[in-house]
Amino acid sequence: MRFMMLMIPKGYERAEPGTMPDAAAVEAMMKYNEALQRAGVLLTLDGLHPPSMGARVSFARGKPVVTDGSFIEAREVLGGYWMIKVDSRQEAIEWAKRCPASDNEVIEIRQVQEFDDFPADVQKAAEGFKAMQDGARY
Repeated sequence: MRFMMLMIPKGYERAEPGTMPDAAAVEAMMKYNEALQRAGVLLTLDGLHPPSMGARVSFARGKPVVTDGSFIEAREVLGGYWMIKVDSRQEAIEWAKRCPASDNEVIEIRQVQEFDDFPADVQKAAEGFKAMQDGARY
């Protein structure tokens, strides 16, 4: 099973463009990332720039509307993520509990919907999805 562990750092929604993490925190996180890798469960991981450098596209009446960050209504934003492959939700939770996160950080764990999880009619509607997914890998 694949799970995405989403890092939600409180206060990051107000971070200025170019905000970077502390080197000591990155060093501790790298040890954690290396443990995930050594265990063979890490598929991918990335950190994200603050929302002040992002944009949102909403669709009012079917028309795209672009809003540049920061986003006033944002209460929680993603700071980064890990994609892991483990045998159970509990194993994903155990990995998240080992993260050297600070007091202001929360990790949300979400299981990835696998193609085979969907009923036959949804699989038919998404015909070609697996090939698209495989082609999107970098």
